[in-house]
Amino acid sequence: MTQLSFPRQTARTQRFTLGAPRSFVIAPDGERVAFLRSRSGTERALLLWVLDVPAAGAPEGAEGAAGERIVADPAQLLGGGAERLSAAERARRERSRERSAGVVGFAVDSAAQWACFALSGRLFVAGLRPGAASPREVAVPGPVVDPRLSPDGRWVAYASAGALRVVAAAGGDDRALAEPDEEHVSWGVAEFVAAEEMGRSRGFWWSPDSAALLAARVDESPVQRWWISEPAHPDRAPVPVRYPAAGTANAEVSLALFGLDGSRREVVWDRGRYPYLAAVHWSAGAAPLLLVQSRDQREQRCLTVDPATGATTVELIEEDQIWLDLFPGSPTRIVSGELVRITDEADARVLKVGAKTLTDGALQLRAVLDAGGTAQDGPDVLVTAAAGERAADPEIGQVHVYQVGAAGAVRVSEQPGVHTAVRGGGLTVLTSSAPDRPGPRTAVLRGGRVIAEVASYTQAPSITARPRLLEAGARRIPTAVLLPTGYAEGDGPLPVLLDPYGGPHGQRVLAAHNAHVESQWWADQGFAVIVADGRGTPGRSPGWEKSIAGDFAGVSVADQIDALHALAGPYPLDLTRVAIRGWSYGGYLAALAALRRPDVFHAAVVGAPVTDLRMYDTHYMERYLGHPDERPEVYAANSVLTDDGITDLASPARPMMIIHGLADDNVLVAHSLRLSGALLTAGRPHEVLPLSGVTHMASQEQVAENLLLLQVDFLRRSLSSR
Repeated sequence: MTQLSFPRQTARTQRFTLGAPRSFVIAPDGERVAFLRSRSGTERALLLWVLDVPAAGAPEGAEGAAGERIVADPAQLLGGGAERLSAAERARRERSRERSAGVVGFAVDSAAQWACFALSGRLFVAGLRPGAASPREVAVPGPVVDPRLSPDGRWVAYASAGALRVVAAAGGDDRALAEPDEEHVSWGVAEFVAAEEMGRSRGFWWSPDSAALLAARVDESPVQRWWISEPAHPDRAPVPVRYPAAGTANAEVSLALFGLDGSRREVVWDRGRYPYLAAVHWSAGAAPLLLVQSRDQREQRCLTVDPATGATTVELIEEDQIWLDLFPGSPTRIVSGELVRITDEADARVLKVGAKTLTDGALQLRAVLDAGGTAQDGPDVLVTAAAGERAADPEIGQVHVYQVGAAGAVRVSEQPGVHTAVRGGGLTVLTSSAPDRPGPRTAVLRGGRVIAEVASYTQAPSITARPRLLEAGARRIPTAVLLPTGYAEGDGPLPVLLDPYGGPHGQRVLAAHNAHVESQWWADQGFAVIVADGRGTPGRSPGWEKSIAGDFAGVSVADQIDALHALAGPYPLDLTRVAIRGWSYGGYLAALAALRRPDVFHAAVVGAPVTDLRMYDTHYMERYLGHPDERPEVYAANSVLTDDGITDLASPARPMMIIHGLADDNVLVAHSLRLSGALLTAGRPHEVLPLSGVTHMASQEQVAENLLLLQVDFLRRSLSSR
């Protein structure tokens, strides 16, 4: 059997993610763990599985008693037919960058005895206990989006065609709790900026007693309408999208509380001052908790909701002169009712429970994974964190799981790498990626002891990544350097390829093997590859991330150059042949680098770049650069289209390949077309590669493979002429 080339292998395996278990849910009795996984490292369809866990007190070696079983196989449930996704479901998957098929999400009742999920817009319910009957379809008027079981397992709520509906889990009594009263209104779904930027993909939440739902009403009528066409199919009508570009109107989001008895109460807060609904949490024994933000994201409030009246009271006000970040799992509550949150103090990202700060600057917290504890014993919070700038050991690229209590933080993950976890029922499911082995490993722990493992079916890459992780330059920029496999001292200097993302939310320098396999492949094409996480990327400190406020362009380009020059001595870099490539923010950065600093960069691959900053969304762009009507000079100074490098004909023109998916509804192809138009007007040579039918994710196998090969050819041509 012929071995696949690396470009084809990475495309077929979706960058070696297919076959990895994910989306873990632990039963509160600790007897089973539900999760999703495909059958192999090349199959896209996810199945719902359960791992049956040995009982507490089982003897050493009893992990062999743990067993995995399939609960729901989409091929069987759909009779082998192809999936058919509604427009709403396709949009949800695009926002979450979901490229798999089958059971891509599921929800359980509070006992984790039952699960519900959608397939092809149809609703299914499955039992999770051993011996449960096969999954059954619940007849409802679809298409079904985001179904969720009530805590008692008796009802399923779901969004469909703009309405929020409920149906008995056993079938029957389907009815609408809320229906759109206007053309562009929908209930129970997240608006664009919530799903794309805030990490809130949900639009409704069950009450702990299963008697009511808190639901978001989204009115998109104020949002401007754009059109996405498919030029390769002129017979198809353009698709309208509501896109809230910087400086324009957002969707109007409100909340209402619906009782299954037919009651309705509006939730009231100052939506004019705090229009962004960033997070909702409703735990047992407590009132609903909301996190709402001002449009400039410099002020936010934690509000509690009175379910009897819909009135809200302020529990906490946070302010920041630059911006306030959002964190997965924060805010939440422990059983005693105290507020648990991640916040910034003295340039450290810390955990607070109530008024107490439980971590210090040695850790930079990333997410709250679970919040427990009692009034007697104190808080017990599970978090992920990276070593901060004040840590004794920088641990470059590592992310660990910590258990935090009144006595401080104790590391749960022991080995170097990148870790995350889910906790419940006395178990911790720990997923770990290491720098010296491919793929993730998932262990089930009880009391710190591994009692079972969840198998991963991911393929091992055909190449081995050998990154050198280090801190470059005076600013100690986290950096990975990769040289060709087998390269030896004396082989001579190498052309250089900078391969960054380089912006917010995009950490690339990670202590995990598979994070660097594509960069290693580029190195094996004959390049010295540098991946530098400059200021603005996560994991160092709040000050590091906020250094880009008002200055994407200057800071991001400067840090790439600083890392490059700092490495020119220790590594065999030919500074007369330097290229840069990137996608999304990385594409923006690559274009700016070639235009602003042609003395440093000699070619650029520019993938899906944001070139006109006014055309990107409100929540993202206004957080970093402010409102464009109030700060037009900031937008002009950071824009690729208005960069002097385009019109300054005295500066050398560097070869540039611009790549963009025509179906991209996040960074519209207009960004690349406007850049191409500006370059053409100025007489600047460049290449444009339009991708028909491709969104912001190039998920088609042949497209993803050939994209890599075409980029290599372009860079070799561009640098060989020097």
